[in-house]
Amino acid sequence: MHPCGAPVLRISGEEMLLPTLTTWGWTIRKSSTQLHRFCEEFKEKCSFCVPCGLQLADTTQTAVVRHFGLQILEHVIKFRWNNMPQQEKVQLKNCAMGLLSTGTYSILEEESHIKDVLSRIIVEMIKREWPQHWPDMLKEMEALTSVGEAQTELVMLILLRLAEDVITFRTLPTQRRRDIQQTLTQNMESIFSFLLAILQLHVDEYRKLAKAHCRVGVATLNTLAGYIDWVALANITNDNCRLLEMLCLLLSETELQLEAAECLLIAISRKGKLEDRKPLMVLFDDVAMHYILSAAQPVGAGVVERHYTFLKRLCQVLCALGSQLCSLVVSLAQEVPVNLSKYTEAFLAFTTHPSQFLRSSTQITWGTLFRHEILSKDPVIIQMTIKYFRATMTNLVKVRQATMYMHPRLCAVTGFPSSNDSPSCEYSRHDFDSDEDFNSFFNSFRAQQGEVVRNACRIVPLEAFQIAAEWLQYQTSAPIDIGTTVCTCSKTAEGLCSILSPSVVQWDAMTFFTESVVGKIFKNVEDEKLPVDQGIELLQAVLNYNTQDPLILSCVLTNVSVLFPFVTHRPHFLPQVLYKLFASITFEVVEESKAPRTRAVKNIRRHACSSIIKMSRDYPQFILPCFDMMYNHVKKLFSSEALLNMLEKCALMEALVLISNQFKDYNKQKHFLEELMATVVARWTSDEMRRVLWDPALFLDFVGADQLVAEGTEHTTGINRSRLSFCVYTILGVVKRARWPADLEEAKAGGFVVGYSPNGAPIYRNPCSAQVLALLPNLLALIRTHNSLFLPENMCRLSETFSKAYDMIEVEKNMVLGLPQPALDIYDPPVYKTHLERMQGFFCTLYDNCYHILGKAGLSLQQDFYTIEGLAEQIVGSVFVSLDNMPDHRLRTMLHILLSHYGEEEEDESCEENQEMLEEQLVRLLTREVLDLLSKSTLLGERSDYWDEEMMSTESQAVTVSPAQPTGELTELGKCFLKHEDIYMTLLTISFTSLSWKDTSNCHRSASIVCWTLLRQVVGGNLLPEAVTWFYTSVLKGLQMHGQHEICNSALTQLALLMYENLRPRYMELRAVMTQIPNITHSSALDQYDQRLLEPSSAQRLGEKKRKDQFKKLIAGAVGKALAQQFKKEVHIRNLPSLFKKPKPEKRDILETSESGALAALFSPVLDDI
Repeated sequence: MHPCGAPVLRISGEEMLLPTLTTWGWTIRKSSTQLHRFCEEFKEKCSFCVPCGLQLADTTQTAVVRHFGLQILEHVIKFRWNNMPQQEKVQLKNCAMGLLSTGTYSILEEESHIKDVLSRIIVEMIKREWPQHWPDMLKEMEALTSVGEAQTELVMLILLRLAEDVITFRTLPTQRRRDIQQTLTQNMESIFSFLLAILQLHVDEYRKLAKAHCRVGVATLNTLAGYIDWVALANITNDNCRLLEMLCLLLSETELQLEAAECLLIAISRKGKLEDRKPLMVLFDDVAMHYILSAAQPVGAGVVERHYTFLKRLCQVLCALGSQLCSLVVSLAQEVPVNLSKYTEAFLAFTTHPSQFLRSSTQITWGTLFRHEILSKDPVIIQMTIKYFRATMTNLVKVRQATMYMHPRLCAVTGFPSSNDSPSCEYSRHDFDSDEDFNSFFNSFRAQQGEVVRNACRIVPLEAFQIAAEWLQYQTSAPIDIGTTVCTCSKTAEGLCSILSPSVVQWDAMTFFTESVVGKIFKNVEDEKLPVDQGIELLQAVLNYNTQDPLILSCVLTNVSVLFPFVTHRPHFLPQVLYKLFASITFEVVEESKAPRTRAVKNIRRHACSSIIKMSRDYPQFILPCFDMMYNHVKKLFSSEALLNMLEKCALMEALVLISNQFKDYNKQKHFLEELMATVVARWTSDEMRRVLWDPALFLDFVGADQLVAEGTEHTTGINRSRLSFCVYTILGVVKRARWPADLEEAKAGGFVVGYSPNGAPIYRNPCSAQVLALLPNLLALIRTHNSLFLPENMCRLSETFSKAYDMIEVEKNMVLGLPQPALDIYDPPVYKTHLERMQGFFCTLYDNCYHILGKAGLSLQQDFYTIEGLAEQIVGSVFVSLDNMPDHRLRTMLHILLSHYGEEEEDESCEENQEMLEEQLVRLLTREVLDLLSKSTLLGERSDYWDEEMMSTESQAVTVSPAQPTGELTELGKCFLKHEDIYMTLLTISFTSLSWKDTSNCHRSASIVCWTLLRQVVGGNLLPEAVTWFYTSVLKGLQMHGQHEICNSALTQLALLMYENLRPRYMELRAVMTQIPNITHSSALDQYDQRLLEPSSAQRLGEKKRKDQFKKLIAGAVGKALAQQFKKEVHIRNLPSLFKKPKPEKRDILETSESGALAALFSPVLDDI
């Protein structure tokens, strides 16, 4: 007999099995595949698994062999338990408990994987027998802890795994899970007392330098973490928050502080009733706060990974504590903690920590505190707000080394992982793989800080402005320091700053801070209290600051824009601002340089143009007095064709159009637009341009796409492309910017109103209508010609140089694939582009802009556009020509821009794997655009930001919320489609087909919003049985494809239920579809469901939830499984007699007199006086 009572195998069995199994640990005589197959077949088929497993699990064997022996026992329990006799179950349970008490080495010697599998064995038995057949399990576990440290650790592992399987992973049938969870809950007070006693005992022993007891302490804390997340808050705060007190004390123990912090974090992060959470505020008491502050102190030199991880958890603890504080302080009568100052100081210490990750972790909580209606008015928070501003000044700076010209408060440096010149660098190497990763994180971190600074400005706006003013004044007086990373990309840029030069990063940080502060001061301060004089003084300093460094000048221009609102209080400064901006539009590092401009120089010129457009858009009435001056200056700039490129010219024209809207005189504005567009109209409507735009062959020749061009030589047709693009950009700018007055009376007085609609709404006319309508025929011809370029006969016209001219450019590929754009040093190199890159950019932007014009034309021109004779035929004959030959990225652009007025497109050419990924992603995006167009055009109130909010991938986790239910409302266009059967059936076909596309987001949106909303409109009609069958089968196919994802499963099940209940009474064919579902519960269950459905008056009619549950069981066979689950052997756990059945209330006649006369007592005269 085995020591545990199991019979040992006969000698023949041992001779056959044991040598083979034991040699597996060190001498593999067969291939690993054969050995694996042998082991699996042995576990499945051998009738001596239990004694063999016990023999192999003996401590005399090696760890690998012992682990396999224990795996055999686990396999028996998981897959044979239901068929084992009761005596064998008891015997196996006793053997397993014997292994716990005597079958392991000491706690420090035993392998962790042995402990893990031992705990799994016990938990598998608990899941099948406790509490009904093993009522003393908890007592036996408690008794085991008296045997030794190793047994105590195993008990902790068992309790932790039990909680994970029952609560976290829910791997049990519902009834068994409910029985075990309720029993755990009933015994939770004693379980927590037991855990705390174990923790106290072994922590005391650990302090005597007993390493084994430390291991038990860690295991106990990990077990507590598994329970704290879900037990009643009363268990956590019981005994005057003893648990929280112990956890705070353990923060000072080096070996236990990380696990203690994790427990503390889970406890403080708990949700629930505010009243139940109030005891958590004990952590603001002196003792708890003392231990938290002490634990945050630095330990020694360098970065110790475990301690750094602990600091992250401790920072999260403080964040969670802040969230609880904001939730609990809900009224002015609520007492604010006395130690709020200590808390905020500790939190500020993390905000100024060298680790960028820790700094970032505090931002959300700062924002919550600053937004809080009550706490934001507390003197402690008000004072801390100013300290936060000072800390942010440091955190916004991204430099590699401190310099003598750095602001005194900015001596701390950011710390790139590749550098060693800052304490932050070592922390960054723990958190980031490369400088690019760090840079991407830092940009996100900066955005976070900007949002928090804007929130903080609500509290102390004038103090924030004073800090920003000091910083700006310092920067304008400090000399430029280019540092050691000078730009050496071209001779013209020698001696200029790079993106990481000290002066640039300081100017950049200061500009960002100032932008965040000044943007809020006008919203949070009354006009009479605005610091106008100081703002004008700062603007004057910025306007007088002269530099030829493009990167610093870019910051200067931003500050000009930021401070511009002050000019509205001092109008005489407006010409100075305009002079500064116009000078920057023609900025050059070296005058008349023939070398390509650097990106930094191009950005300066575009920045200046954008600033003028922004001012013209936001302050058109204010700038109107300077209109003539601006117009004359623009004409002067236009007189030299080489002075501005086409984008810069178009930007200035847009600004003029925006200001001209303030003429509020239709004839005057129309005359101005005619003059402004005269050159474009003449060129666009010329006979030469008409021939080019209407003939694909002539078009390709005109733009030079059919010519061979060697790199390094001049491409003579570049000027043609530039002029063509200028025309299209100009049309777009005018269509986008020209408008009538918003005020109806002003519009009527100015001659913009031409009538009223039947419902009384005014009908406006746009002053640009005549010009744009004259240009529209050639624009539609250009679109038709562009679509025709993808026909085979035109594709072959492309020269070898431009054979890939229609491919996507690299930047757009990265956007589709979700790859980050390189952010470091992008300003330094000159903009050298190959002829192919220029041609690709030309086709891409030209195509986009044509659709932008069409997308804006209806809104801008209104009835003048929609009353064009034969408009529908013209659009069909241009936009929808040759779609079969167009690549996906062009189709997506057309859909996206016409739908929401912006677009993007991509492709790849290098790696086959990348090409496959790109094509798959493009198809996914294109199908989303199709569904987006369908839903927006037909469904009323459909959101435009659905995809941004969806946040669900093909690996989405279970979501407990029910899917959004369709409203059932159609738009006017949708109702129009409904009248045309062929169009409407096409929409239905697309919607139901999308259920099985390889995109969970598409599936969820179609199932929850689109499909039923469209189908219910025609349910009462004469749908063909074949169509109904196809629709229903499509839903089942969707379940087969996406049923593994809970959120899709829920939406598809609801859709199938709606369809079956609404269509089954009229279409018997649906029953035939149901009978084809694999593993359906025979015909009896389906007959029963149909009977209840077809007989609404039946006494067996079920409630909605029960009907849905029954229906889910019927279609369960159609639900697809994840690949990892398809070949997994099922584990079956039988239900035991329930311990917690609710007694059914006894049915009684309400008029029946009870023994106590309660009903009569209700009407007693005594109660009338209450």
